[in-house]
Amino acid sequence: MQSPRLIYSQLLEERRHEGAAREARHRALGYAKMIAILAGLAVVGLALFDRPLWILWVIAPAAVFAALVVLHERILQRLELSRRAVRYFERALARLDGNWAGTGETGQSYLDPAHPYAQDLDLFGKGSLFEFLSTARTHIGEETLARWLLHPAPPETVRARHEAIDELRPRVDLREDLAVLAEEARTGVNPTSLAAWGEAPPQLNSGGLKLAAAVLTGLGIVGLAFFITFGLDRVSIIRISERTSVLLRDFFLVVLLGNSLFWYRTRERVEAVLQAVEESAHELRLLSQVLLRIEREQFRSPLLSRLRALLDVGGEPVSKRLARLNRVMEHLDSRDHVIVRAMEPFVFWALHGAIGVEQWRRHSGPSVRRWLVAVGEIEALCSLASHAFDHPDDPFPEFSETSPCLQAEAIGHPLLPENQMVRNDVQFGGDLRLLVVSGSNMSGKSTLLRTLGVNAVLAQAGAPVRAKRLVLSPLAVGASIQVVDSLHSGVSRFYAEILRIRQILDQTSGPLPVLFLIDEFLHGTNSHDRRIGAEALARGLVDRGGLGLITTHDLALAHIADVLAPRAANVHFEDHLEDGHMRFDYRMRPGVVRKSNALELMRSVGLEI
Repeated sequence: MQSPRLIYSQLLEERRHEGAAREARHRALGYAKMIAILAGLAVVGLALFDRPLWILWVIAPAAVFAALVVLHERILQRLELSRRAVRYFERALARLDGNWAGTGETGQSYLDPAHPYAQDLDLFGKGSLFEFLSTARTHIGEETLARWLLHPAPPETVRARHEAIDELRPRVDLREDLAVLAEEARTGVNPTSLAAWGEAPPQLNSGGLKLAAAVLTGLGIVGLAFFITFGLDRVSIIRISERTSVLLRDFFLVVLLGNSLFWYRTRERVEAVLQAVEESAHELRLLSQVLLRIEREQFRSPLLSRLRALLDVGGEPVSKRLARLNRVMEHLDSRDHVIVRAMEPFVFWALHGAIGVEQWRRHSGPSVRRWLVAVGEIEALCSLASHAFDHPDDPFPEFSETSPCLQAEAIGHPLLPENQMVRNDVQFGGDLRLLVVSGSNMSGKSTLLRTLGVNAVLAQAGAPVRAKRLVLSPLAVGASIQVVDSLHSGVSRFYAEILRIRQILDQTSGPLPVLFLIDEFLHGTNSHDRRIGAEALARGLVDRGGLGLITTHDLALAHIADVLAPRAANVHFEDHLEDGHMRFDYRMRPGVVRKSNALELMRSVGLEI
């Protein structure tokens, strides 16, 4: 099997070649249109100065120009698709090269500082897990992926996603198509308002109103015909009796009065319907290419098959439903013509269009949310499938019935390049619930916490994990790694930390055991209070069914493992001084670290110690 890099490179070259060919056609058509214009002007000039009949020949260059405009527009659309495809594969290669940070969507809007682990594990923001994973181009796709990262799924849901990702993993063509086609819907589709429009109660009672509109339209057309006949009689083009002429005039006036009154009483509701549909229909039009691309697929995995089935309404595919709405919108587009506006009280053009909109919404509107759900979940699955394709050695996690447990073999942080990543084995569960991690500054303690947390998040979102093997039970994650003080809120670093620990303790009363990840445990207070408080809090977390790690550079806290043994154990990271520089191997070892590098670090930056 070819490597992801080779496949991406080949496809990138193909898309660049296609784009260059389309760019050449774009320039050629631009010159051709200019020639057609010049030819038309030449014909007009000849007609003015020589033979007036030559003016008929201007039809030829005009027709050619019109055809070139249509063809040029198609070429421009295809050229834009080629450019999007090039960007898609350039970013795919950037992910493999480790140059992806700052090139994608950061998902910053999904970050909630009060979330138990999102900020601490760098889920969102520049260089975040979300930016690394997301290939979604619609807001609903990004929202779905963000929700999966923020809320762990049960094992049965995760396994269903595994099957779907396995099916999508080799489908580079489908993932490319969806990313390219969804680009148009990126800024133009608000899934919340679009779904709300589809589900909103009807504003027109289309049953009786449709009948009334049909009757009054018929009367209006007859009234107009009578008025025209009356006018022709008045200018003596046709001759009818005076009595008939008066009847025709009076019938027209009665129809005009009745229809005008009906139009006046319904116009506000009609305008409300039309204003709402203009934006929503535009959004559906932007999304339609994505929906139609998914509609063409037949999937094997149960989850993808279920999502594909969401596009069908009453056995009718989404393409027919959207085509019906497009016909209604084409009808409404012509209402801006001055003649149509003048005839509105007679033919009720806008009213018939509004009734068509309400009928479409009644039959298909509730399905709009289902379509958005399908697009969002398939885009999120494609993001995880791209990650799986890019990292074929990353396995899916295994879920254990033994709770709580986490057994990781050769686990590493997925955001670190392979040549910079150091893998470690971490196993706890059963009797062992707590690892007290000691070590000097910059030795790898915080990275270990993030490694376990991020992989637990990936595992319960349905993605492959960066490990040789990962077995875990369903876990809620609680982290205290990037806690900071707040001058605005009057919150100190220590107070912010104990509030986060309080949040983690509260999580232990939930349905899932908590994987707690606490960095530099209570380092914001004095050693006496830290020792007593750390022991009590660690005991409380373990007694409440949690498991996890606490890190410290205060060796006095290593006694916690002795007090809580066999439910706790000490592990550590080491360093050594080499040629005046601190060297770290980032390997986790059993026991307590026996030295500190603080003095060496201070000296290495020029401080006299």
